[in-house]
Amino acid sequence: MARPGGSRSRRAATPGLFGTTGLAGFVAAFFAGLFIGTALFGFVADRFGRRAIFTMSLLWYTVAAATMAFQTTAFGLDLWRFIAGIGIGVELVTIDTYIAELVPRQVRGRAFAFNQVVQFSAIPAVAFLAWLLVPSAPFGLDGWRWVVLAGSAGAVVVWFIRLGVPESPRWLAHHGRLDEANAIVERFEAQAIGESGALPQAVPEDAGATARGGFAEIWKRPYLARTLMLIVFNLFQTVGFYGFSNWVPSFLIKQGIAVTASLGYTFVIAIAAPFGPLLAALFTDRIERKWMIVAAAVCVAGFGLAFGQMREAVPLILFGALITLSNNIMSFSFHAYQAELYPTRIRALAVGFVYSFSRLSTVFSAFVIAFCLDRFGVAGVFALIAASMGVVVLAIGLFGPRTRNLSLEAISQ
Repeated sequence: MARPGGSRSRRAATPGLFGTTGLAGFVAAFFAGLFIGTALFGFVADRFGRRAIFTMSLLWYTVAAATMAFQTTAFGLDLWRFIAGIGIGVELVTIDTYIAELVPRQVRGRAFAFNQVVQFSAIPAVAFLAWLLVPSAPFGLDGWRWVVLAGSAGAVVVWFIRLGVPESPRWLAHHGRLDEANAIVERFEAQAIGESGALPQAVPEDAGATARGGFAEIWKRPYLARTLMLIVFNLFQTVGFYGFSNWVPSFLIKQGIAVTASLGYTFVIAIAAPFGPLLAALFTDRIERKWMIVAAAVCVAGFGLAFGQMREAVPLILFGALITLSNNIMSFSFHAYQAELYPTRIRALAVGFVYSFSRLSTVFSAFVIAFCLDRFGVAGVFALIAASMGVVVLAIGLFGPRTRNLSLEAISQ
């Protein structure tokens, strides 16, 4: 997305390691906001409810994004992108906790996969809009502003969809609102019976209605080891995910693809985004979650190293699409995984805290990648990404507990 002010060459680069007027500063502003939203405000969904906080964070993002679309300076654009990031950070944490609590353990992976199919469908849509609109100015308004406004318009649609979304029964039960929780579960059961016939016998589980958690609990057994493992994981996984997705046009240009063609190729690569979780949904609940993450990280490293050696358009697009598929399989898998590892009373707080390290990592890795790209080229960047994926493999493979086909209560014990 083009930025106001300055030449194209100035916008494409970042002066110095921590410059604020280039692409790295633009990327860092958003992820700094995500860090604040996940680290400092993730807990609000535990306190006020999943549904209410999803609604409020959506409104926050809509207003901030619409305001960002009318900024005329790099500072103003970065500021409102930062503010929008806060709302998105809270929303992401809330969505993960909500899905984990709402769906049966047998299809939890598929539910997260479907959620990210919908989310990642926005990537090729935005890439197409950027390719179509950025070079022009419909009705006298810069094309990049229309792209940003399109995001706000989508949020308005989601506002109406959420009217039919119930509160999490687990959250209600943990706050002593058992009648409301039972009413929602009975409605789900009636709908399931109408669609599939008799239901299997329910297994009673302790709802822990009187249990109250806090930040200190994530540093106690059995959650201490999980917290440390997820912190390390999140610090390094984003180097591969956003280190590629945020820099695709720059990588293509560095590999000899013309600037005008790079946006088109980026769109073709972005088309692969929703297909990773869509394909994985066919088998995700048959494979232990931790090994899905490990396998995807290995693929990101391997395909990335191959991408760094390519110079022709076709292999660049092919390996770019394979990296995207692998990254997005890893993404939906770990979103499900980290939400499974904590109890309902601290789920949003804990997920927000460990996930915030990925946001913090992206703020700084954006500048590191800009530096490596300038000094060592695309191959150097993907060497960094491969090393980061190695840390991911070790963290999850050695220390991650199993979660497949287990209830959230059983995993939390």
